[in-house]
Amino acid sequence: MGRVIGDYTLTNADGRPVRLSSLRGKPLLISFIYTGCFSVCPTTTRTLKRAVEAAMGSLGSGSFNVASVGFNLPFDTPAALRAFAGEQGVHLPNWQFLSADPQTLRGLARDVGFSYAPAAGGFDHIVQITILDQQGRVYRQVYGDSFPLPQLVGPLRELLTGAPPADEPLAGFIERVRLLCTVYDPVSGQYRYKTSIFLEIGGGLISLCAIFIFLLRESRKTRRLQRVR
Repeated sequence: MGRVIGDYTLTNADGRPVRLSSLRGKPLLISFIYTGCFSVCPTTTRTLKRAVEAAMGSLGSGSFNVASVGFNLPFDTPAALRAFAGEQGVHLPNWQFLSADPQTLRGLARDVGFSYAPAAGGFDHIVQITILDQQGRVYRQVYGDSFPLPQLVGPLRELLTGAPPADEPLAGFIERVRLLCTVYDPVSGQYRYKTSIFLEIGGGLISLCAIFIFLLRESRKTRRLQRVR
């Protein structure tokens, strides 16, 4: 953990180059897939899609990025990745499907700790999602083709609600507070706003207003008594 990922240049599903450094400034989720897979990779991608949609609902649609990288060269072309994304129903603006040349693929896989080997009918490979922080460092790994939402959303929340910079504007502070007000509901399997927090905040504000009004009245009463004297 903590390793900085190299500034690799990959190719997106439209055939345009994408430098990983252009995705910094926000947390980044990286998954490795191969488009010829008919079981694990589609399942992993659909599970990730549900988790990403839940995270977007809880943390904001533009608060993080996602990159699925094809590792079956030379078959995982931009066109193949575009078709794979469509088959899995992934049409999210913050999610890119990327291909790479052999050297880039080896370097990126090494940096994030991903390994794979050819096997009969496909590949043996680790099923993982790597979470990078805003500076491009490995922050957390999520393993398996199925996982509870908090395993992915929790680390993203930690990164987005970390210590604020000294010059953070008021809007950024308000957004940070909003993120802290969502909780995971294991019954529905979704994130929702924790209404009790708003009730507590409202109760606190009412109490402060009551104290202010009491002090104001006492101050006026004191001034009247002083004038009478």
